[in-house]
Amino acid sequence: MPPRSDSTEGSPLSRTGRLLRFTASARWAHHATAILAGVCVFTAACLYISPLSQLVGRRPLVTVVHEWSGIALPVPVLVGMASRALRSDLRRLSRFAPHDRRWLRAAVRRTGTSNIPSGKFNAGQKLYASWTAGAGLVMVGTGLLLWFPELASLSVRMGATFVHDWLALTIAVVLAGHIWKAAGDPGAREGMWRGTVSRTWANREHRLWRQEMDGHGEGDPLTDTLTDLRSDAPSTESPRTEAGRNPRDRAGTPPS
Repeated sequence: MPPRSDSTEGSPLSRTGRLLRFTASARWAHHATAILAGVCVFTAACLYISPLSQLVGRRPLVTVVHEWSGIALPVPVLVGMASRALRSDLRRLSRFAPHDRRWLRAAVRRTGTSNIPSGKFNAGQKLYASWTAGAGLVMVGTGLLLWFPELASLSVRMGATFVHDWLALTIAVVLAGHIWKAAGDPGAREGMWRGTVSRTWANREHRLWRQEMDGHGEGDPLTDTLTDLRSDAPSTESPRTEAGRNPRDRAGTPPS
């Protein structure tokens, strides 16, 4: 069965030398979220690092920009969910398959992940997306407690401040790692900026997804699991005799 339109939205590309990886709606949601996250990190640095604070000045304005960019952070994804393609990508990111566990074991042991097939997203990308979503919700929640101090007691606000500040630092480090990884992978950058990738890159980095795009999968987020299991499972076909008949068939009964 060919891939569904929500995963391709331009399947003719899959019959050329390139594959459609991300639609315009998915790329817009990613870029808008990245801009808002960058504004949050920069304004937070201006509020907490004295040299930057003195250089930028206008502390009340920086505070307002920081607060509203943080509140707006989930908006691009929420708006983008009107796109069936983005919803399909989010379903893929939320599901782990057997090959994802093998990918993680190889990554932890540093034995190399290039020989482990991946779907549209590998296990590292799925973990990053899940962690980012969870951290973002915590940041919004603790930020609201700091924005509206009358909502909680002093002890709760102090705890929220501690969590907000240290989680912000952790997010900045993780974002830097994400940017560093993307900088080292021209194929991934091309897919996010142009929307398409070469079949060679897809076959090397996301082989199961490439098979799906070429019509060998069933176009569902769980196809990654099914394809992986089929490719690893030994043949269970019953042996045939020289006459082409299964030895288990009853005598005189033609093979099915």
